Amino acid sequence: MASPHPFPWSQRFTVMALTFAWGLSLPVLAQTKSAVQWYNDGVDKLAAQNFSGAIADFTESIKLNDQDADAYYNRGYAKHVLGQYQAAITDYNQAISLNPEFAYALGNRCYAYFLLSQYDKAIQDCSNAIEINPNYADFYVYRGNSQSQLGNETTAIADYNDAIRINAQHANAYYNRALTHNRLKQDQQALADYNQSIQLDPDSAEAYFNRGLTQYRLGDEPKAIADLTKAAELFNAQEKKDMAQKAEAILTQIRAIDA
Repeated sequence: MASPHPFPWSQRFTVMALTFAWGLSLPVLAQTKSAVQWYNDGVDKLAAQNFSGAIADFTESIKLNDQDADAYYNRGYAKHVLGQYQAAITDYNQAISLNPEFAYALGNRCYAYFLLSQYDKAIQDCSNAIEINPNYADFYVYRGNSQSQLGNETTAIADYNDAIRINAQHANAYYNRALTHNRLKQDQQALADYNQSIQLDPDSAEAYFNRGLTQYRLGDEPKAIADLTKAAELFNAQEKKDMAQKAEAILTQIRAIDA
């Protein structure tokens, strides 16, 4: 699975420079924080993965300056990471209203709509983001995922192909293209993509799990067992107990068939 695009570092550095310039010409009011200072504090908390604290700081920044698209975007990003998808969309809406060319806000709103199973809206947002910035691979992955959920597998593969053309090191693009090949019963192509995904992201339990299932369908039980065993180990290490149990249950079934 992909992830929302993180907050824009360039905006923070620009804002810090502006803060410094203002400090040369304006007196500093004791015990008073400006919108920019609240914004910068929010970015610091995002970097520290203190998402609730970041939301609080961006809210204070917005109270002082409700025309800052980046503050809404970053607050939406923090809510998105916390799984508050509808609330994130509300903030992305405001960011886009203030800056209609905000490609990352459109892309993140696309991903939030995907997570809420609103696939048509997701496709429209990602298409708009791609028109603005056609060279950002995640937009194609988000759109491909939505196309796949609607059963448009060939169109989804075309999106993953574009993502890989833009970024040949995009593990999620290979992984999602592999899943789509599986749905089309193209297991050899899926296997090749899982291999590439795992090479780029060797800690992807999901890739090992699905490669194991693919290996089993292709008749290579030893490799299937090795992959599913690795998947179970990684799922346990990542505290994904339900998936670990699922991998272990499939291993038990395979071994029982071989017994």
